[in-house]
Amino acid sequence: MSALLEVHNLRKFFPVRGGMFNRVLSDFRAVDDVSFALKAGKTLGLVGESGSGKTTIGKCILRLLEPTAGQIRYDGADITHLKQRELRRLRSEMQMIYQAPAASLNGRMTVGQIIGEPLWIHERLKGDAARDRVLELMHVVGLKEEHYYRYPHEFSGGQQQRIGIARALAVQPRLIVLDEPTSALDVSVQAQILNLLQELQDQFELTYLFISHDLGVVRYMCDDVALLYLGKIVEVAATEVIFEAPKHPYTQALISAIPEPDPDFQREEIIIRGDLAHSFPAGGCPFAPRCHADTLAECETVPPPLLEIERRHQVACHLHPAPPGKELP
Repeated sequence: MSALLEVHNLRKFFPVRGGMFNRVLSDFRAVDDVSFALKAGKTLGLVGESGSGKTTIGKCILRLLEPTAGQIRYDGADITHLKQRELRRLRSEMQMIYQAPAASLNGRMTVGQIIGEPLWIHERLKGDAARDRVLELMHVVGLKEEHYYRYPHEFSGGQQQRIGIARALAVQPRLIVLDEPTSALDVSVQAQILNLLQELQDQFELTYLFISHDLGVVRYMCDDVALLYLGKIVEVAATEVIFEAPKHPYTQALISAIPEPDPDFQREEIIIRGDLAHSFPAGGCPFAPRCHADTLAECETVPPPLLEIERRHQVACHLHPAPPGKELP
């Protein structure tokens, strides 16, 4: 199965300004040298603490933010530097579903107008043809015909997210970036939305980039998982490998914090020291100041490369060396 999306050495830096003349003093490295591939029809989870660069990666892929460096390939074509006219033709194949459904919907538009807007923009579809298509999409996501003329504020959070999903599906995309689509919803509603997303993936052969900090949701939804720390990928593997045999100390600490419903299950909880830094250390591993493992001398001085230590299992950690020739490009 070929990769629908490939990201190579992606970087996104934001200028840090200050002083009397608001000059650029330094760069904030939100995303620094990130590479991964996402196969068609699969789901890749991007996991990390708030501020780790997850959403920035998603926005760079969709070109809502311009990457500082790196390459983004979609269906074999380089889309990193597409002009606006070329990019507009591609928009229908790549969509995004946002974290806060209420904030992503125009409160002055009805449900019919919200879902129908992309049909007009991309297909110039209007009138009865557009209305029939919108009603079909509403039915697919579990909304009723009577909702067509209502406004977003008249719906619950789960229903608002269904509106956002229908809007994303309107242009028949192949890739959808899901930016924590259930984090603002009640637990029971979360389950409904996650089940709906899985059903839609099977029905329309969708490919998902699933951004989340909820490891339970990630385990349920994703085929593979990439762990992010300070804008860098520290571990990538199949979902069950990540949860059953994590290698990076950061991954191990996150897995240890997952609540277990079985009271007889015993797992040692690993406490991460300190808070997430707001800037990269001068050298060495970015996680070294918070690492619970017995670190090596090079952990403080040499940035660890992302290495394939086992088949389809990559780790950026000096404690897990790989055979020669396994370093990822």
